[in-house]
Amino acid sequence: MSSSTPLLDQVRTPEDLRRLAREDLPQLARELRAELIAAAAETGGHFGAGMGVVELTIALHYVFNTPDDRLIWDVSHQAYPHKVLTGRREGLRTIRKKGGLAGFTNREESAYDPFGAGHSSTSISAALGMAKARDLAGKRNNVIAVIGDGSMSGGMAYEAMNHAGATDTRLIVVLNDNGMSIAPAVGALTNYLSWLVSSRPFLSLREMAKQITSRFPRLLREAAAKADEYARGMVMGGTLFEEMGFYYVGPVDGHDLDVLVPVLENVRDAPDVGPVLVHVLTEKGRGHPFPKDDPEKYHAVAPFDPHSGEQKKPPRNVPTYTEVFSRALIAEAERDERIVAITAAMPSGTGLDKFAERFPERMFDVGIAEQHAVTFAAGLAAEGMKPFPCIYSTFLQRAYDQVIHDVALQKLPVRFAIDRAGLVGNDGPTHAGSFDVASLICVPNMVIMAAADEAELVHMVATAAAFDEGPIAFRYPRGPGMGVEVPERGEILEIGKGRVLQEGTDVAILSLGARLAEALRAARELEGMGISVTVADARFAKPLDVELIERLGNEHAVLITIEEGAQGGFGAHVLAHLANHTEALQRGLKVRTMTLPDKFLPHASQAEQYEDAGLTARDIVANTLEALGRQRPPAFTVISGN
Repeated sequence: MSSSTPLLDQVRTPEDLRRLAREDLPQLARELRAELIAAAAETGGHFGAGMGVVELTIALHYVFNTPDDRLIWDVSHQAYPHKVLTGRREGLRTIRKKGGLAGFTNREESAYDPFGAGHSSTSISAALGMAKARDLAGKRNNVIAVIGDGSMSGGMAYEAMNHAGATDTRLIVVLNDNGMSIAPAVGALTNYLSWLVSSRPFLSLREMAKQITSRFPRLLREAAAKADEYARGMVMGGTLFEEMGFYYVGPVDGHDLDVLVPVLENVRDAPDVGPVLVHVLTEKGRGHPFPKDDPEKYHAVAPFDPHSGEQKKPPRNVPTYTEVFSRALIAEAERDERIVAITAAMPSGTGLDKFAERFPERMFDVGIAEQHAVTFAAGLAAEGMKPFPCIYSTFLQRAYDQVIHDVALQKLPVRFAIDRAGLVGNDGPTHAGSFDVASLICVPNMVIMAAADEAELVHMVATAAAFDEGPIAFRYPRGPGMGVEVPERGEILEIGKGRVLQEGTDVAILSLGARLAEALRAARELEGMGISVTVADARFAKPLDVELIERLGNEHAVLITIEEGAQGGFGAHVLAHLANHTEALQRGLKVRTMTLPDKFLPHASQAEQYEDAGLTARDIVANTLEALGRQRPPAFTVISGN
């Protein structure tokens, strides 16, 4: 290890940390922050949130006896310093790479990760479950949930707090408030008051007062409880949390270890007061080397020069699918003032930040609240607007009931833009868009499209904007497009109709989505073996182009379907149609449905993940040869290029 980090070099585990003198902790924080910057410069990643909780992370592991005391990080973008302090420093530069550390907490990675998380607003629910399990087992360990204020915009956090506040279960919630401050700025007096209300003498006095007032008549007892609650609320600003049954402590300066440690010790050692919320104010990206104070710039970074802060992004010749979608939606909105856009706290990730710049009054960021986003869109659609909720595939899962009950059942024309469809690379299984086709294809009234390239995406935006008969969804992957020419305005596609790109006689490959390029590569390889191949782009998962499917089944010996989704999706419905409505299978048609495997694929690059999933041109060729009863030639290579 570098001699520039002498204290950090001594800390392999939290037990080592707890052996340090308290006065050494600020120096340890400086070294840990420097280590994060050095690692981020090499690898990139979600380092901004972690840099804001360096002192908080040190204080939590210093005060609590982890891993026996359970420490749960909400979302866990901010868990990079936690990983360093829990024996994973050497692996930090492998984070989000194949075989390396996960970008989030992971139960299989460390005993110090008691709960895995990649989505927001789950920590309090999980922590309450662990606390209840502890109580039932007769144990006394602490359970601490660290939740960012962004995650507090998710309704599940309030559902958990409502439950916890009604149970009197011993639970500690640390609110990491790193931007949207819900209380006055921290000062010396505020820090002192936070220490005071968390201290044992104060809590003991308060408990004694509660015992005395318990003998009062009911009306006086209730008045005394309200007096305590509102008196502390006026001083400390925590009335909302008190109303939900939490004992509020804060706000606390999250970068002052001389304050953090005593407050957390008080909370740890306090008599049972039920659930406690410690409100900590931090600065996201604190100490970042970037010259511009731009939160988007350091939330997730590419590798960069640690001195200048200049990010080392590789040159890119083609736009991303997200950028293409954003431009296409803006173009449609220029022509139709009824088009509005909705995001669930992901304006830049979905490209809707550009839409907001052009149409600020027609752009709605609802916070981390996908359920609300979908029903909000339903309300807009019911009144004649054309809502486009743009949500990552993995996050749309949280709104499945709303998609069915509030949109599809009422046949409301909500246009779902499903970003990050398919495998997403280094974000791993928590963010993979694996299940949207399989989950939506069974919903009545739903139309589902999948873009094979960026030009098709533009057509699908135009098609969705023009479709008023009910809900319609279009999915597109993460990352750069195929480099095809993008039209200025999309064509309106005929609903439920695919397209044939090349005709053959032996084998048909029917692709849904962005595996089309791999299908064309496989076709070239197969044709080099003397096998004639038809390649078709389904465009629609629902309704199926049954005329195309039946023709492909009748005119070929083998039909291969391929999709970037889980089993039970497009290929399953194609096979069901052939079995139930044609004689193709009885006549000997061989069908192979290529989907994502029935397992969660670990983080790696997108290319590596698709190799692991068996969805490359090489795999298409192998499946085709197997179906034909032919063996792979010895010099088996797939021709590269689009």
